[in-house]
Amino acid sequence: MPLALLALAVSAFGIGTTEFVMMGLLPNVADDLGTSVPTAGHLVSAYAIGVVLGAPLLTGLGSRVPRKRMLLLLMALFTVGNLASALAPDFGWLVAGRFLAGLPHGAFFGVGAVVAARLVSEGRQARAVATMFLGLTVANIVGVPAATLLGQHLGWRATFLVVAAIGLAAMAALARLVPRIPVESHQDVRRELRALGNRQVLLGLLTAVFGFAGVFAVYSYLSAMTTKAMGFGESSVTVVLALFGTGMTLGALAAGPLTDRALRPTLYGSLGALAVVLAVFPFTVHVQWAALVMVVLLGGVGFMTTTPLQMLVMNKAKDAPTLASASNHSAFNLANAGGAWLGGMAIAAGWGWTSPALVGAVLALAGLAIAATAGLLDRGPGKASRVVAGARETGPAPQARPAHGDKAVTERPR
Repeated sequence: MPLALLALAVSAFGIGTTEFVMMGLLPNVADDLGTSVPTAGHLVSAYAIGVVLGAPLLTGLGSRVPRKRMLLLLMALFTVGNLASALAPDFGWLVAGRFLAGLPHGAFFGVGAVVAARLVSEGRQARAVATMFLGLTVANIVGVPAATLLGQHLGWRATFLVVAAIGLAAMAALARLVPRIPVESHQDVRRELRALGNRQVLLGLLTAVFGFAGVFAVYSYLSAMTTKAMGFGESSVTVVLALFGTGMTLGALAAGPLTDRALRPTLYGSLGALAVVLAVFPFTVHVQWAALVMVVLLGGVGFMTTTPLQMLVMNKAKDAPTLASASNHSAFNLANAGGAWLGGMAIAAGWGWTSPALVGAVLALAGLAIAATAGLLDRGPGKASRVVAGARETGPAPQARPAHGDKAVTERPR
């Protein structure tokens, strides 16, 4: 794999740390700023809304900016947002800082996924994209637990200062390792917007919104569940978060080759397994060893959905994949915000700390139903899918050759 993928992974590590660390710090932030845990959950939603709005907006504004420069600008904005969060004087300003930090998230991963796909040969693009996302998952093994521990001992502001430093390191890695990749001559905002109108792209985005909301309905409140439902002490929160991150990493590692081999079956299987794990979770949470196993499984099956969904929308957007790829992260973070909101409503209604898992199971089933509907609609004469990253939608089917317009995605930079 090219070293440029390492720079993308380091950037993803920083983004993953700041996105997910708030789940571990919710009780600390709530105590420090004098608010409740469900209200502090709005900080999760603020970041997610920033991603939802920033992905299409910044991708559109940067449609003619060279890829490497665009990645550097987005990482600079990410760094400023985290610095603003660290210096926020009250809850309102912290919400604004989280929103600002979320703005470049989707656009970065959208551009980064296209860059990753161009760095490797045909048939390995899903693995390349999964490698970039590996930084996101490793953040949940190392970055999030370490940042949570730091926040518990030195205050949550110290956490965001460290994340801002990671942002600076990521910018240095991008500047050093990512080759110059010019904007494709055929790319423009109108072409990208037309690609979003594709029915399969819209169904893929809708699948992400519902399916992934099931993960965040639980993960947003996992630190509180650890102490209030599982019976662990506060010092165990970092261990539980690291176990979730371990599951994420295992899921991401499995998703790359599985997606290259059979895209839709990987998507169906991961969503179905996610619904089962979420439904079983409340019945195992009071047995500590079983609860820990379920946390690992939840991270694994939840994040196995990311690579097939990313490659699906890039494929269906044909030769204008950047905005669709970025919008996929808008969909994931709309799921983030919606899952956190619905999970918080279940807790606030007095249904118990494990009730978000049952809410999540329903959401995962809805995502599976949408994905299955999209698959059925995509069948028929003349509808054999051409996957931009070389991933097959059915295992043994021969891989279609890319059309001329795909060169922007599949060719390696010279």
